[in-house]
Amino acid sequence: MTRSLSDYFDALDRLKSNKAIRVAKGVRITNDSVALEAGRGKGSIKKSRQVFAELILAIDEASLAQSKSVNVDKEKLDKAKLTSDQYREQLDAALAREVSLLYEIYALKKQLASLTGSTVIPLRKPAPPPGKNEV
Repeated sequence: MTRSLSDYFDALDRLKSNKAIRVAKGVRITNDSVALEAGRGKGSIKKSRQVFAELILAIDEASLAQSKSVNVDKEKLDKAKLTSDQYREQLDAALAREVSLLYEIYALKKQLASLTGSTVIPLRKPAPPPGKNEV
């Protein structure tokens, strides 16, 4: 294997492990990105040159593996968003029940006050005066 071909394979390995030196981390693995990472010019890996046949095959496999991992990450993100939406709906339903129950308590206290002749309708138990501890 020639030195330049070895540089291309080393660059491909760095891109696979997401430890790129010359290109942005997480860049899509293509012939051009491997060439740039190897310090060569864009387009230097040509399909017409037989010497690059094995390298191009390795790049295609790495690109396919990279796209599969991106799909897995996207599926995880979509699942997390769905779970988050479900929790949001459950929270909204719980808050709606809470408000409904508070309204019902208020209505019952109002009815009780009208039956007993009281004019004040307390919604909460009064706080103890300062200095007295409630047990």
